[in-house]
This record gives sequence, structure tokens and C-alpha cells, in this order.
Amino acid sequence: MDAGLFEQHRSRLRAVAYRMLGSAAEAEDAVQDAWLRADRADTSDVANLGAWLTTVVARVCLNMLRSREQRREDSFDIEVVAQETPEQEAELADSVGLAMLVVLDRLTPAERLAFVLHDMFAVPFDDIAPMIEKSTAATRQLASRARRRVRGAEHKPDLVRQREVAEAYLAATRGGDFEALVTLLDPDVVLRADAAALPMGRPVVISGASPVARSAMASAGRAMVTEVALVNGSAGLVMAVGGRLAVALVFTFAGGLITEIDVIGDRDRLAGLDIAVAGV
Repeated sequence: MDAGLFEQHRSRLRAVAYRMLGSAAEAEDAVQDAWLRADRADTSDVANLGAWLTTVVARVCLNMLRSREQRREDSFDIEVVAQETPEQEAELADSVGLAMLVVLDRLTPAERLAFVLHDMFAVPFDDIAPMIEKSTAATRQLASRARRRVRGAEHKPDLVRQREVAEAYLAATRGGDFEALVTLLDPDVVLRADAAALPMGRPVVISGASPVARSAMASAGRAMVTEVALVNGSAGLVMAVGGRLAVALVFTFAGGLITEIDVIGDRDRLAGLDIAVAGV
């Protein structure tokens, strides 16, 4: 296959791989693997080269996702953190959204492939079904199930206000605006963080708007890889590393203010959270 023809499709293939894998480094590996396969293949009879290449990179990504599930979680997490850079994380956030990547990471490989290819890249279910060895109807059901998980439960009436407060909290944290943070917090707000969520490795409890705001200011660096999401049906924040949920902030609201913040980093507790994309 001519390398120039492949390069014409590289940006789309990279976009597919990003959404499938949630990792800039792994996406690049997948695209390179797709090129090696395409270079060895006879494509003279391929009518739609773009669709054919999308299928190739999707199959590569599916294999990587299945292999990922078989690895021990500890070794995978270490590998991802070592590979990603802040610039790569920012690129993912701009192109997909960190919250979307977190939700996609919770899908099965087959669900993720069906949803990403159909809903994000308009690939017909008839073309997706052979990749996962399912019928077209079963593939459609997988995408529908994934779609429900992305969107979450029916929205609460006050969710718009919650989302505004969560977005303002994140913006103030990123910008180092202490006064703005205080105005979003109930005077008696309580923050609880488990040991896994903090660098010092021990749990903390902080009470009062000013102390909680100062604590948030100290996490400005982490805020750059954080995004608003629906956490257990309410607006909250998720921090992702390599497209995987690392820390979640679960907010409790009353009177338009944040009254409680649970900062969760423990893997088992994170797995028990219901995460969806805010605004979908």
C-alpha cells in the first residue's frame, strides 16, 4: 500500500484509536500497527479505502482492549502513567473529553467498539458486527447499552445549577481564584479524602469554606486533567490518567452551594461509582 494514501487517513484513524483506547501513546501504537498490516495487504480491490482502514485499526484496538482486560490492573496502571504526558492528556481532553473517556473505559471491549464506531464515526452496524462476531441486532443492542451508560440516568431538575457550580469550582481551582471558590462552598462544608486520593497516602477531613478552598488550590495541577461529569446522578468531577478514572470528587449540594466533597481515589470505591457524561 502506498504510504501517501495511508497518511491521508491517519488523522481519522488516530481519532478512532483515541476513542477506543483512551491513551495517546497506545493510539499511536495502534495506528502504526494498522499501517504495518495495510502495507502487507493487497488493497487494489478495496473500493472504500477509508472504511477498510477504519476496520483495520478498530480490530487492532479491539485486540488491545481485550489484552488489557487480561493484564493485572496494578501493572497496567503503572504502565499508563509512565507513558502519558500532560500534553497528550490535554489533546485527549480537547478531542474527546475526559469524562467521555472515563465512561468509555467502563464499557466492555465490544460495547466500546460498537458505540465508538457507530455513534462517533457513523460506521454501519452491519460492518461492525463481524468485528465482534455478533449479529447486527446484537451489535445494535451493545451500542444502545453503551449509549445509556454514557448518558446516565434521567436528569434531576436542579442538575443545571449543580453543573454550573461544578464548572465554576473547576475553573476557580485551575485559575487559583480563592475568593471564587469560597463563594461556591457552604460555610460549613466538609471535605473527606481517602488515602488513595492524596499524595501523602493518608485520609484527611477538612471543614469550613476557607480551609477547603485552600486545599482545592493546592490541587491546581491535577485540575488540568479533570472534567465535570455526572457522579452518582449529580454533578461532580473526574480526573483521568491515560483515559482511566484516577480520582473522583463527589459533591453534595444544598441551596445552590457545595456542602460536602468526597474525594475518592480507592480503586474499589471508584469502581462502585455511576459515572456519566454531563450535558449529553
